[in-house]
Amino acid sequence: MKRKNLLLLLVIYMAFISLGLPDSLLGSGWPAMYRALEVPLHYAGILSMIIAAGTVISSLFSERIISRYGIPWVTTASVLMTALALLGFSISSHFSYLCLLAIPLGLGAGCVDAALNNYVALHYSARHMNWLHCFWGVGASIGPIIMANSLAVGKSWSTGYMTVGIIQILLVLLLIVSSPLWIKDQNSSSQKDGETNKQSYRKLISSRGLKEALVVFFCYCTIEATFGIWGASYLVKVRGFATDSGAAMTSLFYGGITVGRLIAGFLAGILNNKQLIWLGYALIFAGLLSINLPYDITLFIGFLVVGLGCAPVFPSLLHQTPRNFGENNAQAIMGIQMACAYIGITFMPLLFGQLSKQLDYSIFPWFLAGFLALMVCGTFRLNRLTRKPKNF
Repeated sequence: MKRKNLLLLLVIYMAFISLGLPDSLLGSGWPAMYRALEVPLHYAGILSMIIAAGTVISSLFSERIISRYGIPWVTTASVLMTALALLGFSISSHFSYLCLLAIPLGLGAGCVDAALNNYVALHYSARHMNWLHCFWGVGASIGPIIMANSLAVGKSWSTGYMTVGIIQILLVLLLIVSSPLWIKDQNSSSQKDGETNKQSYRKLISSRGLKEALVVFFCYCTIEATFGIWGASYLVKVRGFATDSGAAMTSLFYGGITVGRLIAGFLAGILNNKQLIWLGYALIFAGLLSINLPYDITLFIGFLVVGLGCAPVFPSLLHQTPRNFGENNAQAIMGIQMACAYIGITFMPLLFGQLSKQLDYSIFPWFLAGFLALMVCGTFRLNRLTRKPKNF
């Protein structure tokens, strides 16, 4: 049984790689894409909004879909949906086609994210939750490398999307082969899902501290998504980087997230969730300060350190949910938090694109710093409202 659980965990990790791969492609490839597509630079925010909106919708309906078809089938079908969408991106030459393909790309990602986060939160420890999101970072780090290599050797951005689409197809085959590993655990998971989602959302929203938690999730995902999508454009437009160099620097950000979550998995045995979150905030602040300095070496350090800071925040917030709101409500509240997080991903990169169009792309680090400050305030209040006599 232990061996089976280990194999299943490895499959889940591989599936989370498939979530990260497409997430970082748009930001790293967009400085080349918008020229080829002959659209304004800020149109990246439109694509990001469509993808994230699809993710929100599929996350909200994921419980019904999973209870009907099961986690293995939903995960496999969702990864296949994203694979086909990415292959569609690679052969599209018009922005409107990308907008249409962004719909299945977002819908597929939402179901995988909701299903696997809930499954790991129910069955595995904080260490495994951090490592789960570490594997998302593996995929997110590989994406810009693939895109940068395609651009560096003189190929188009579509080659990068084609490569990632083929990798996704291989992951689909792995999920199909490994489907028997899920059968027994899936049944127990479904029963728990049914027990924890009976309360109305209106009653759950009134939970002490939940509004503050939603602000924190919204702000965190605003920072991560905006940095991932617009970081390369900031380097190209403000700091004078070439497009392939900008894409490679974006890989540093996602690489920092990946390495940071690997380290956080080990630190979870020493530090609690709240301590990991505050450590992450401090590193994000230090990274943004480095990016503001007028040196290329501090840009290198800043992109890496911001990624390291982002690393423990999201998985620690997710794993803290049962401690903040109780195990009976954790499943439903986690779904609400994920939806709020995706709303930040949906609208805030688009907002930044509009602001930078009217002002200047140099506002990039200040925009992120504002949301970091809001997130710090929300976390202080969340911790105070959910403080218990024996917390941890």
